[in-house]
Amino acid sequence: MLAVPEMGLQGLYIGSSPERSPVPSPPGSPRTQESCGIAPLTPSQSPKPEVRAPQQASFSVVVAIDFGTTSSGYAFSFASDPEAIHMMRKWEGGDPGVAHQKTPTCLLLTPEGAFHSFGYTARDYYHDLDPEEARDWLYFEKFKMKIHSATDLTLKTQLEAVNGKTMPALEVFAHALRFFREHALQLSSHCPLLYQELREQSPSLPEKDTVRWVLTVPAIWKQPAKQFMREAAYLAGLVSRENAEQLLIALEPEAASVYCRKLRLHQLLDLSGRAPGGGRLGERRSIDSSFRQAREQLRRSRHSRTFLVESGVGELWAEMQAGDRYVVADCGGGTVDLTVHQLEQPHGTLKELYKASGGPYGAVGVDLAFEQLLCRIFGEDFIATFKRQRPAAWVDLTIAFEARKRTAGPHRAGALNISLPFSFIDFYRKQRGHNVETALRRSSVNFVKWSSQGMLRMSCEAMNELFQPTVSGIIQHIEALLARPEVQGVKLLFLVGGFAESAVLQHAVQAALGARGLRVVVPHDVGLTILKGAVLFGQAPGVVRVRRSPLTYGVGVLNRFVPGRHPPEKLLVRDGRRWCTDVFERFVAAEQSVALGEEVRRSYCPARPGQRRVLINLYCCAAEDARFITDPGVRKCGALSLELEPADCGQDTAGAPPGRREIRAAMQFGDTEIKVTAVDVSTNRSVRASIDFLSN
Repeated sequence: MLAVPEMGLQGLYIGSSPERSPVPSPPGSPRTQESCGIAPLTPSQSPKPEVRAPQQASFSVVVAIDFGTTSSGYAFSFASDPEAIHMMRKWEGGDPGVAHQKTPTCLLLTPEGAFHSFGYTARDYYHDLDPEEARDWLYFEKFKMKIHSATDLTLKTQLEAVNGKTMPALEVFAHALRFFREHALQLSSHCPLLYQELREQSPSLPEKDTVRWVLTVPAIWKQPAKQFMREAAYLAGLVSRENAEQLLIALEPEAASVYCRKLRLHQLLDLSGRAPGGGRLGERRSIDSSFRQAREQLRRSRHSRTFLVESGVGELWAEMQAGDRYVVADCGGGTVDLTVHQLEQPHGTLKELYKASGGPYGAVGVDLAFEQLLCRIFGEDFIATFKRQRPAAWVDLTIAFEARKRTAGPHRAGALNISLPFSFIDFYRKQRGHNVETALRRSSVNFVKWSSQGMLRMSCEAMNELFQPTVSGIIQHIEALLARPEVQGVKLLFLVGGFAESAVLQHAVQAALGARGLRVVVPHDVGLTILKGAVLFGQAPGVVRVRRSPLTYGVGVLNRFVPGRHPPEKLLVRDGRRWCTDVFERFVAAEQSVALGEEVRRSYCPARPGQRRVLINLYCCAAEDARFITDPGVRKCGALSLELEPADCGQDTAGAPPGRREIRAAMQFGDTEIKVTAVDVSTNRSVRASIDFLSN
């Protein structure tokens, strides 16, 4: 078996027969120059995965943080009443008289890099800074997208503030998460119910045993990004590494799905114009309870559709043929996330039918289109200079556009006015020698005019055009998903996420997909669907019972060479034995269904007495049938680490020779994160095990 870098870890054995000895790969073998050979200890035929019931940690309250690209918020519920979800009623700042249950994902740090404020408070304070002073402050917005787009994400990845200065992304995220932690737990004036109830219900419990935290991430995020969020949570003090189970990573469309299955029928808006409850908008039953009653009647009746409607489920669920499959499209600020779930009976658990898919087609795409429009009018070089030298004014301009963007609609009449900050107008005159009105006349953009009130006047058609690339990307992703054989027969689509509030998006999705018989449904509190679902997920994380692995994972091994089956260039002969190098031993295949708690077990053995650490490289790929770790598309994605105590490294108490002690690792691929545990077989003692996806 291949896999171990040289740092004092030579001679590791993985896999099957103990009679085999470690065999190094040939000097010219790709990807092996820094590795040494390791031979199987357990049979190469993988043992059948075992399912272990997940252990439930003790807690009094679940606090979920929906950390979004454009806006964020938190909500909570108590273990004593898990479905009573409490929200922040109003954040400081924002528009007067409007209840804001989420706040902009904006972070402001002092020139020295210390935390100053978050959300509306950060945005407003930065807005009021003197332009020269603002150059020194670090203002971050929409920074979540950096984690999604980074191809080489590590703990040292840098983020760029609006003024061009950089700082470690991990610190930026930790500042934001620490703000939510303190806001929820320590500032009783902000959230008196949570603060007081915690003190009354659990006065003697330490905080780590009281609160379960939930962080939301896009389902299409890879393992490094999920681990990054967990590391930021550790740094922020949400939980400690020793109590890692108190933090759950929730996938955003999954959270939305968990919430949607609890919705009352009158809480849904059917974009086709039909009432989801068959006209009974006062119907109080939830979807999953209606499904259970309908299924019971289906078993008793040959006329399923009639009984579904008569039972109060309504035409919407009757058309779903007992309502067991649906698509959730989470359209957020940065990404669109798609998931397909099947509702299982009788317990109402969820089964993923196809791996999560999507892409960077969130609302920020419309913002980028507007920025490109400004570059066409005023010049790309000017916009870049303005953003760098007048960062606070640029933020003001984006806020003004955001307000207009939210009012855009497919049937809106009349133009939309976008305020230009005075500093923009003044800066342009000084830089170019003429005013912005002249720039508009000289540009090739004829659908944007200058208003005498100092505003850009944009036609509704022009505004809608800014949406088209992003909206088209979302629709194409949904159509591609619906074409998959695994999801045939799905007739219901939940449109959720902050961007799903857009009338432009709603109309476009309904127009494109409604004609093919798909019912497009939007929850009334669409912007809070993920946050509320994350709270429910934190109370019952086992609700998603089966997931699909997005990638194929495994390790590199040595196998016995079989002529005609293995390529000659992979042949290695040592001590009279013929080996095939670089063989990809698969743990789990892409798109494979994996149940929650299901374990893939492998055994490893340190090669020498006193070895304190075992490190095994993990590889992944999108293909299901990769044969070698050198195949196209296969890449090193992480490392499995086993930390051995001194007592574990000497003579085996069962009589085995030194260095041949078996360490059995159990990996779980059915959760939102890949997890690993390990045990010393001879002593039955736990071994510290972890998987690192950020050290590449």
